[in-house]
Amino acid sequence: MLYAYRFEHRPVLTQAKIGRWLGLTQSQVSRLERAAESVHDLNKLDYWARVLHIPERHLWFRLSSDDVREAEEGDDVRRRQLFKVAGWTAAASGFGWFGSGHASASPARSIGATDVATIREMTRTFRRLDNRFGGGHARGTVSNYLASDVVPMLREARSTDAIRSELYGAVAELNQLAGWMAYDVGDAETGSKHLRQALRLCQEIDNDGLAAEMLAGMSHQAAFFRSGSIAVDLAQAAHSDANRSGLHALVSESAVMAAHGFALQGDSRSCLDALAESERALSAADRQDAPEWLGYFDAAYLAAKFAHCFRDLGQPVDAERYARRSLEMNEGYDRGRLFNMSLLASALADQGQVEESCSTASEAVTMAGSVRSVRTVAYLADVGRRLNRYRSAEPVKALYAQMSAAAIPVP
Repeated sequence: MLYAYRFEHRPVLTQAKIGRWLGLTQSQVSRLERAAESVHDLNKLDYWARVLHIPERHLWFRLSSDDVREAEEGDDVRRRQLFKVAGWTAAASGFGWFGSGHASASPARSIGATDVATIREMTRTFRRLDNRFGGGHARGTVSNYLASDVVPMLREARSTDAIRSELYGAVAELNQLAGWMAYDVGDAETGSKHLRQALRLCQEIDNDGLAAEMLAGMSHQAAFFRSGSIAVDLAQAAHSDANRSGLHALVSESAVMAAHGFALQGDSRSCLDALAESERALSAADRQDAPEWLGYFDAAYLAAKFAHCFRDLGQPVDAERYARRSLEMNEGYDRGRLFNMSLLASALADQGQVEESCSTASEAVTMAGSVRSVRTVAYLADVGRRLNRYRSAEPVKALYAQMSAAAIPVP
């Protein structure tokens, strides 16, 4: 209940804030959200529900009439509005739009391994397109496939428990991809919704590894929007699931996501500790055992995250070193290469290496012509801002002209 409550708010509420309202520590809220067993203490449940103003019709128990101390007025109003507008329920029926609409009049059909394999193969194809050309090229196709072909399987189909588990995992992966595509084209709200739906599917089948991947993705998005505390909260939740999964690469990913959140908060010591853990975990990872959906996470990807952390800590020399390493990446990740070149250009700009920064950014702008991604525009616009103090230099003038022609904002 607490997890769903936090993530229905915009911006997402931190565990620390929920804890202050309920008289708990952040660690206690985190443990409650991760607990395998639900809380059965009616006194606690009653108190929490009344503090958070959860309507009784959404609960499995009757609320008492005792008064509780009101929380901060602004937050209190926002919580009331949330339930009025969103109609959120702690005992939600299904998975958001998965459970929407009316039941089909057609008889349920049996789902088998071939159906699951088809979803996975479609996801594999869409993922390759996304990595090369950005989320804008195939997002509509993915959304239509989800709505018309995949969601009906969840609502109407019959299957064995084993196939059901495989089906939920496959749909979670496809939902994750749809979320990243939405995020890539600037639709953060839809992207977040898809990732939450994917997470619920993972939790339904107790897939700790895939759940950790969804939480890490949410942390990544929070960091992109400069929400350091939320990025850390989500990364730490991912870290717990990753440890249970036994996948060292996931432990590495969740640790580096937490590091980026700490960097955004200016917490250098916590950031460096998390980076060290991430590096150790990746060294211990066995690439042969990594699931296909984690195949992108390698040394080059980790180097890019290190570069982000050092740049946000104000250490551009280290940021440059790792940004260069991040370009030692596999083929087929054109958008990622563009991101990493922009990252290198920004680290060079912060050091006053204007000419190389401009030439690197210029190459990235050229690549952007074949990639439909709002994030690429954001990365390149950030480079432009960092070069603003050198705007009278000829290389910067030329770069700004090229960016303007490509509809990339310049200072």
